[in-house]
Amino acid sequence: MQRSAGRGRIAAKLGPTGETRLDRLFQEGSARIRLPKSHSDGRLEAVLLNTSGGMTGGDTLHWRAEAGTGTHLTLASQTAERLYRSPEGSASVDVRLHAAAGATLQWLPQETIMFDGGALRRTILADLSEDAELLICEPLAFGRAAMGESVQGGALRDDWRIRREGRMIHAEALRIDDAIADRLSKPAIAAGRRAVATIVLFAPRAEALIDEARTIIGNAGGASFFDGKLVCRLLASDTLVLRRRLIPLLIALRGGHALPRCWHC
Repeated sequence: MQRSAGRGRIAAKLGPTGETRLDRLFQEGSARIRLPKSHSDGRLEAVLLNTSGGMTGGDTLHWRAEAGTGTHLTLASQTAERLYRSPEGSASVDVRLHAAAGATLQWLPQETIMFDGGALRRTILADLSEDAELLICEPLAFGRAAMGESVQGGALRDDWRIRREGRMIHAEALRIDDAIADRLSKPAIAAGRRAVATIVLFAPRAEALIDEARTIIGNAGGASFFDGKLVCRLLASDTLVLRRRLIPLLIALRGGHALPRCWHC
């Protein structure tokens, strides 16, 4: 069976007047990177696309992003990624991020929607310079509530490793498989809610945002600050409800800047 494969790489550098501009770009296979016209005060926004329309077992996507010294680079996805039933094997998404001295890098894809029988292995590795800033958000939905979908089976492996100057400062390791709907129904896991999001901000200003983050999240999750990072987690009945809190939270963590326009298309 034919499988889709895509690789996309982007690097940003400072222009002569201090604006962030494109340095390098590479794309092949199903991976595409677009640079829409932006009026974001010298910041660079890139939109990631998977032209295969979704992923299933054996499909692969590799993304690489580098924010050069003093730059501000935001990456978002054109739409939600769809994870379809995998007859064999798992889909694979590999993300590598690097932020140089004084840089700000934001990884803000829209939600991944997992359908019944889907299987995904995702790895996010990030390397930060001492004073670089990183914002990561990964929303995930188990089926579409409006369509009456339920994810009974499947497999998800999600691993994050974030390092600053070579020192591990954050790690995530999520494993969920088999009887997914039953697991999500447990009060200690998701209490029946099937849309989740993990948001982490690594920045000196993160501690000052914890009260605002908790106010926005309310009883839909939690936020905590430790070791130079603000970690937020959200739970909701579906993606629409999730976005009602996620979007204002991300705007707050972005210093009041609106999200890339693709988030509202």
